[in-house]
Amino acid sequence: MSLSPAIPEPSLRTKPARRWIAGTAAGAALAAGCAWTAAALIGVPDPVTLAALAVVEPSAVGGWFPSRVVQAPAQARPLPVRPRPIPDRVDWKGRTVPLDTVLAATRTNAFLVVQDGALVHEWYRPGRGPATLFPSWSVAKSVVSLLVGAAVARGRLSETDRVSDLLPDLRHAAVFRQITVRDLLDMTSGIAVPENYEPSRPLTGTAGMYLTRDITAFVRDHADLAFKPGSRGRYRSIDTEVLGLILARVEGRPLADLLSDQIWKPMGAQADATWNLDRPGGVEKAFCCINATARDFARLGLLVADQGRAGGTRIIPARWITRISTPAPHAVDGWQYSAQWWHAPGGDDADISAIGVYGQYVYVNRDTGTVIVKLSDHGAEQDETDTLAVMQAIAAGLSAGRP
Repeated sequence: MSLSPAIPEPSLRTKPARRWIAGTAAGAALAAGCAWTAAALIGVPDPVTLAALAVVEPSAVGGWFPSRVVQAPAQARPLPVRPRPIPDRVDWKGRTVPLDTVLAATRTNAFLVVQDGALVHEWYRPGRGPATLFPSWSVAKSVVSLLVGAAVARGRLSETDRVSDLLPDLRHAAVFRQITVRDLLDMTSGIAVPENYEPSRPLTGTAGMYLTRDITAFVRDHADLAFKPGSRGRYRSIDTEVLGLILARVEGRPLADLLSDQIWKPMGAQADATWNLDRPGGVEKAFCCINATARDFARLGLLVADQGRAGGTRIIPARWITRISTPAPHAVDGWQYSAQWWHAPGGDDADISAIGVYGQYVYVNRDTGTVIVKLSDHGAEQDETDTLAVMQAIAAGLSAGRP
């Protein structure tokens, strides 16, 4: 269907009208050409992609960027399905309401509950299902942490390594010499790239890093410090991106391939995932943008809940599970935090979460053996404390009702 206004037949047009139409068309073509040229010059996606990203739901953005496949194994590890009732009424903003009310209010697309290794509850918004690939947003940060833990265990990395030694081609060595891998993990680097998601400022801070077609150059060009590294915590997506660049450098392989070989295949993922890149054949957006099924996000949670094992096979070192479960010295934006994993208010060291903007959660409670996956199209950082309180209540209710 055309959205263009109706134009009279050529025989009925006057010469001035023809000149006006031709001039308008030429002006539009010139403007379009300028827009495409400007996008190329500043290193962001083309105008059509930018326009689409401004209106599509957060859950639909994965297909608008180039990506690299994260291959699944030939045979998935079974995820047993044993339906059990879960609490159907929960506390929400001072009231007790049906769980369905919370899912609707937070625009949930998928909600899975796993306990003791079995899927006990699975719900999808109409139009989504077990085969749908959902974007992780910042849940990817916690996945990068697991890859770092594996690299540390193999001696490829040390938390005391300095960025300037690992990425010597970055400019501003005096800045990156002050920052360690530990600083990046615990969000204490001090790199002054603001965490911005405002559509009105698409080239500022994290939004600019999300759109750039050259992430390495972005990191290289944003080396200012807001505070002394290691002195305080402040959530910054660029910290994870630098970790991703380090992993790719020390391992000599793209992050998607590392994820496939070190986690996706060993844990028995059911489907290929994708990891969005800055440009075709380019660099993974380590701070976000893994696209996977909800069940495979649940498998990631199970991997953590089972002390880094899947099917009895050790995948992530036990000491790294201890690392992410032990709050780091500095809180991050008022929450306890450790190696790219959040510690929710009201929880304990067994209660940790991977959280992404717009309502993405992989909640893990190792004491109750519970994993909850919630994937949404909600506000950027809206209702996170209330949402995690609901998950904590569900985990406690399931634990109390264990057979």
